[in-house]
Amino acid sequence: MTPGVRAAAIVPAAGRGERLGGAVPKSLVQLAGRPLVQYALTTLQEVAEIETVAVAAPADSIRQIQELARAAGLTKVVAVVPGGADRQGSVAAGLAALPPGPDLVLIHDGARPFLSRRLASEVIAAAARDGSATAALPVSETVKRAEDGWVRETLDRLSLHRIQTPQAFRRALLEQAHEAASREGFRGTDDAVLVERLGSPIRLVLGDPINIKVTVPEDLILAEAMLSRKQDAARAPRAGIGFDAHRLVPGRPLVLGGVEIAHDRGLLGHSDADVIVHAVMDALLGAAGCGDIGRHFPPTDPAYAGANSLTLLARVREMVEHCGWQPVHVDVVVMAEAPHLAPHVPAMRAAMAEVLRLSPESVNIKATTVEGMGAIGRQEGIAAHAVASVRPLPGIRGGGDG
Repeated sequence: MTPGVRAAAIVPAAGRGERLGGAVPKSLVQLAGRPLVQYALTTLQEVAEIETVAVAAPADSIRQIQELARAAGLTKVVAVVPGGADRQGSVAAGLAALPPGPDLVLIHDGARPFLSRRLASEVIAAAARDGSATAALPVSETVKRAEDGWVRETLDRLSLHRIQTPQAFRRALLEQAHEAASREGFRGTDDAVLVERLGSPIRLVLGDPINIKVTVPEDLILAEAMLSRKQDAARAPRAGIGFDAHRLVPGRPLVLGGVEIAHDRGLLGHSDADVIVHAVMDALLGAAGCGDIGRHFPPTDPAYAGANSLTLLARVREMVEHCGWQPVHVDVVVMAEAPHLAPHVPAMRAAMAEVLRLSPESVNIKATTVEGMGAIGRQEGIAAHAVASVRPLPGIRGGGDG
């Protein structure tokens, strides 16, 4: 996100989809159970710089897209208007429908479902700085100019780029470019060429190879395969690591793995200082992409003074579930010169397993010494490392985005 930058967006989505061979407009063709245009609109909803979105749609599909936006919570969609006879006409219609406000306008094809927030923000930032910008990819293949079936010239591919959307422009410049093209009867294949005709330079922003445009049936097959692969990757189990260490002091109970252990000293900390549980909490939060225990349970908060770490672990399990994940397995190494911890491990495993809703076999704890080396070897403290794995909750596609 670029602080202080405000933009509106136009989504030309009025294509009839003849080349897709379907009976519905291209914007409403289903991709993995969702209308094609919904993917781009969902991403634009999540781009912080964008305040409003206008969609140019087929005249007989306006109500469907309005209902789609309402049902999907796409609150930035403020106008769905009839598109023009071609892409240029649709963008002009969307431009006229935008309410006053941001002086930057981003344009993205409704048939490009894999727009990323990062790319949209980068194009907006470039346009805010330079006036105009477009996503583009360098041409990697050899390109030849042909006539009548014969090669006439081999072009220098180092200077060639394949242009994508999004494109972004200062609003006044874009309006001037469309007015000039309309007045002169010029039809362009994108908005950048209209701005180029005014003599205004266009900044190139490195595009995204997966930001494909769905035009023919083969594109839809490719998009479905790409989406399936993304979803499979998101559904894959994830792992996180955690670490905690506390000093041993007189006058404190020693609590490890949720079990109080007889010893002449205990661990010093704001809560009960259970290093095993704290390491597991951080590992789970890390695996789910939900932050860390210092953020959620700050040591300056009196609410957590003397807190039972198993209670905090239950809170962490709820946070992980809220992010769309569930614990699968926990593995801990606890380093302590004394006391001897092996007899207490079964009780620790059982206590944490109950809180995490796992079997004790899914909570592994290994106790070791450090052979008298360092602060732990001098019995000044105890430390623990943990690794935790999580998987998406059933029925949630890919868990949270971290």
